[in-house]
Amino acid sequence: MLSDRILHHLRSVIDAPNLEGTRYELIEEIGRGGMGVVYLARDKVLGRRVALKILTNPEEARTMASLEHPGIVPVHDAGALPDGRTYYAMKFVEGTRLDAFRETAPSLADRLRIFTRICEPVAFAHSRQVIHRDLKPENVMIGAFGEVLVLDWGTARRMEASVASVAGTRGYMAPEQMEGVTSTLTDIYSLGKVLEHLITQQGPKEVRAIAAKAAHTAPQLRYASVVELAEDAMRFLDGYPVLAYPESLFERGARWISRNRTLVALILMYIFVRALIFFLARR
Repeated sequence: MLSDRILHHLRSVIDAPNLEGTRYELIEEIGRGGMGVVYLARDKVLGRRVALKILTNPEEARTMASLEHPGIVPVHDAGALPDGRTYYAMKFVEGTRLDAFRETAPSLADRLRIFTRICEPVAFAHSRQVIHRDLKPENVMIGAFGEVLVLDWGTARRMEASVASVAGTRGYMAPEQMEGVTSTLTDIYSLGKVLEHLITQQGPKEVRAIAAKAAHTAPQLRYASVVELAEDAMRFLDGYPVLAYPESLFERGARWISRNRTLVALILMYIFVRALIFFLARR
């Protein structure tokens, strides 16, 4: 009986694309999903390594090409194979996936900054009328030089296609998405789940409230936009109250003291010195 490893190798060999007539030389398969297979290849003209995606949905190449943003992997080239399948070549990104990065991120502040940078390309895509539909930690890469990239736009759809085929990953899909209804609010739900993954259950209550608001089961109770979600995360990082968490008077005072420690220390020192002068003057 053949082992799973051998079967996987045989399937890879059988499925390997014929790159004859292209500028690319196949190296190895590096990823596989319902929307296509990704290979590591060498660009023979420029002598560089690229990620080559063989598509089941030709529309993906056009969608990717329309999204030029530092947080989205750039498309270098696109074309058709001899068998008629569409491909596109993109920058080959080396780094750590977000699901592994969480274990090495040194602090909550670092993880929240990474989260706000994930929001940036998603907000940009929304401004270009594109919904990702499969945001999850496995689709975010932290590059070797700190780049934050949102990957795998194979399930992306234009906003005008409000009802589409069901796509996404359970655990990160909004309830309405399971019925084929997608909007910017479904991406916001997924981002809320990504934030939950980053902070774990031990995160501060304000940050847990941000994640809960983003991933609310009722779309109308989520953040209205990805920008609004990212801004709330930044408010927490900057020491300001967040929209998702109504503070008590005591919490508001404690936060003010925390943000103004130097001023509080100076006031206390002034009061102490005045009291000391008053005490000495009475002697």
